[in-house]
Amino acid sequence: MQEEFAKYIESYLKLFPDLNSEELAFLNSSLTIEKYAKKAFLFKSGEVQKEVGFVCKGLLRRYYINEKGNKITTGFINENKYATDYPAFIRQKPSKYFIECLEPSIIIKLPYNKIQEGYRKYKASEMYGRLIAEYVLTVQTDRVESFLFENAEERYLNFIEQNKDIINRISLSHLASHLGIERQSLSRIRRKISEK
Repeated sequence: MQEEFAKYIESYLKLFPDLNSEELAFLNSSLTIEKYAKKAFLFKSGEVQKEVGFVCKGLLRRYYINEKGNKITTGFINENKYATDYPAFIRQKPSKYFIECLEPSIIIKLPYNKIQEGYRKYKASEMYGRLIAEYVLTVQTDRVESFLFENAEERYLNFIEQNKDIINRISLSHLASHLGIERQSLSRIRRKISEK
C-alpha cells in the first residue's frame, strides 16, 4: 500500500513543474493520502472542509439535499480532479454539499493552512492556487450555463461528450439528478437518441 501511495504522490507532484526543489519539498511534506470505501464521505453538509482533496483513484459525487428531502447531484469527481466545495473551502465556511465516494477511492489531501502558508512563502504556489480556482470556476459556470442555454437532450449529449471516462460508472438516477430531469425523461432521451 505504501508503495502504491508513494507512486500517487510522485505523479501528483509532477503536476507542478514550475516549483523548485524547496517548494516541492514543502508541498510534499504537507500532503496526506487516504483510502475511502464506497459510500464513505469526504465531507458532509454543515462541515468545514479542512483539506482540499485530489482524486488519485475512484469516483465521487457532490450533492445537496433540497427542501423536499431529495438528493440533487451537482457534479462527479473522478481521477485527476479536485474534490472540494472550493468557495466554502477558501472562506473556511461550512459547506452546503456532501461529497460521497461512489467507488472505493484514494485521495491526496492538502490542508488549508498549508496552502495559505505556501501562498505566503512562494510565488509559484499562488499561481497554482489561481489555476485551480479558475478551473473550479469554469466547471461551475459551465454547469449553470447548461441550465440557462441548453435543453435536457443537449445537456445529456454534452455530458456524454465531456465525460466518456465515467459515463459507464455512474447510475442513471445520479445522472438524471445531475441533468435536472426525472429518470423517466432521461430514459426517453436515451431511447430517442438510440433510434436516430
